[in-house]
Amino acid sequence: MNIEHLKLFVRLAATNNISSAGQELGLSPAVSSSHINKLEERLGVRLLHRTTRKVSLTEEGEAFLPHAVEVLSSVEAARASVGAGEVFPRGVLRVTAPASFGGMHMMPAVKDFLTRYPDLTIDFRFSDAIVDLVEGGFDIAIRNSDLKDSTLIARKLAPDNRIICASPEYLEKFGEPKTPQELENHNCINLMGLENWVFETPKGQVTIKTKGRFRSDNGEAVRDACVDGLGITINSQWIAYKHLESGELVEILKDFPLVSDTAIWAVYPSSQLLAPKVRVFIDYFSELYSSPVYWDKT
Repeated sequence: MNIEHLKLFVRLAATNNISSAGQELGLSPAVSSSHINKLEERLGVRLLHRTTRKVSLTEEGEAFLPHAVEVLSSVEAARASVGAGEVFPRGVLRVTAPASFGGMHMMPAVKDFLTRYPDLTIDFRFSDAIVDLVEGGFDIAIRNSDLKDSTLIARKLAPDNRIICASPEYLEKFGEPKTPQELENHNCINLMGLENWVFETPKGQVTIKTKGRFRSDNGEAVRDACVDGLGITINSQWIAYKHLESGELVEILKDFPLVSDTAIWAVYPSSQLLAPKVRVFIDYFSELYSSPVYWDKT
């Protein structure tokens, strides 16, 4: 049985896209389809359901997958035992990340990353929308929201500590709230979907449904509106740390921390036979954001 055919099949099971899986291995879509056809002919079963948009495993494909992974793992172990050459990352790496985080904290590192791995090409999509990795053909997603898809593997890259901020201009004009309840008398700037702010207090958790005259789906827009004195908001430290250092923003309600278990995550479809390009990307940015991360001033 051809090892290259097995490699393609396992990567295809992770990406659900023949072109993406073949591209990782330096194969054209036509050659990739031919390899899968030959594997199916050799086994005498149909391994894939094919549509115009994506492919998925048949019942026989699902049953065959763990055995294919085991064979490839055994081959890699055998190569390692005799000092076979390292597998270098190559091909196109497709990554989706939140627009603000990607622009502020990933783009400055891309040049160094590509210098280290000259056979890699990166295709970045910056969007605050939650993108379906399989449907979109992405290798990795960077997320700072709740991880609801149990089929994805997640690795924590960095903390995402969130605080309440206001500008000195706003506080001078409207006063500083001393308790979470006093926020009900203030303009609050909301990131869409985060209208309810939950605080730890001596009497337990308190939820404040905030209101104001401005909201946005973009974290930088929310931060900048806060700097301009439009109201009080929640900010992640990674997006506001420079403004806190310069004094353009001030942390308030320090005695009432937000109830939050957020982090920056790298998620990917499968940990089985993790592609070298995915592994080096995650390792690189995990090291870059290693504790204490440069934006975390707590």
